Amino acid sequence: MKQISIFFLIFTLLGTKVFADLNAEFNSWKNEFKRVALNNNISEETFNLTMSNVKFLPKVIEYDRYQPEFYEDTKTYISKRSSKQKVKKGSKFYKNNSQLINFIEKNYDIEKELLLALMGIETNFGTYVGKMDILSSLATLSFDKRRSDFFTKELLILLNLIENNQIDYKTLYGSWAGAFGFFQFMPSTIKNHAIDFNKDNYIDLKNSEDSYASAANYLNNMGWKKNSPCFYKINLVTNIPNKYLNVSAKKLRNKKRLKEFMKYIENKDAINALDENLKVAIITPDKDIIPDAQTLTPAYVVFDNYEIILKWNRSLRFALAVCTLKDKFKDEL
Repeated sequence: MKQISIFFLIFTLLGTKVFADLNAEFNSWKNEFKRVALNNNISEETFNLTMSNVKFLPKVIEYDRYQPEFYEDTKTYISKRSSKQKVKKGSKFYKNNSQLINFIEKNYDIEKELLLALMGIETNFGTYVGKMDILSSLATLSFDKRRSDFFTKELLILLNLIENNQIDYKTLYGSWAGAFGFFQFMPSTIKNHAIDFNKDNYIDLKNSEDSYASAANYLNNMGWKKNSPCFYKINLVTNIPNKYLNVSAKKLRNKKRLKEFMKYIENKDAINALDENLKVAIITPDKDIIPDAQTLTPAYVVFDNYEIILKWNRSLRFALAVCTLKDKFKDEL
């Protein structure tokens, strides 16, 4: 028992030292980042106001390394995010906000079902927008080495939005990755696509009017085609060349016209009516989480609209879940 206590004490002291060292490194990074920020048109006043209380958040690193997209198989991932309860809750939300949502659909040519699906998966229809300090989250991920360049740019953009009075820094609580509002916009998305829809001189992405218009504007700008297909689930023949099987969301490769893939697809009935000249890709999303997996199931043929959702979130399963929930809403609304 005494040995266990001594071991626990040593472990605790080592952990405390590591954390202290990380905090010291983080504070050193923050001093260097201040120089970068001032060189990117951030005033010293804004920097001190927003960054003085920013902290290193170890939990953010933990979340970054253990995302559901990294370990949940496709069936589990989709079923969790397109459940009957989710459809029921989304239908109720639509009923209470139908005038606004229908207006947005008409003006931006984006299906209401898609907007509901995205909001439902991102924040459970605005009921969970996240409680993390976004400035600290972005600073932690900028300090971390895995995707430092990306998160440094996002942090600088956010500081510029604050500098220009487009965002109130006191409201910046959201996801561990720095996303904000009902649709979980990153700072670069806010900068490029967010809209002050209700004309109150302030972009409030925790407000239904601004958030819905901003989400629709983003999808419209990205090229979403209303009433066009997103994906079809398919059964593949066993001799399909491996090069056609996409397992990464970074970039879909070896796209071909649908007619060129038909010889590899067993269940053709569902897609026979489609334009055979459409450019498509094939994905087998479970192969990326099962080392050396040879499985060809599940498999999907995916279209341009699917890639638009990938721009929103670079996850094969996320895009599948969004389009699945979207189709379920079509049967309900």
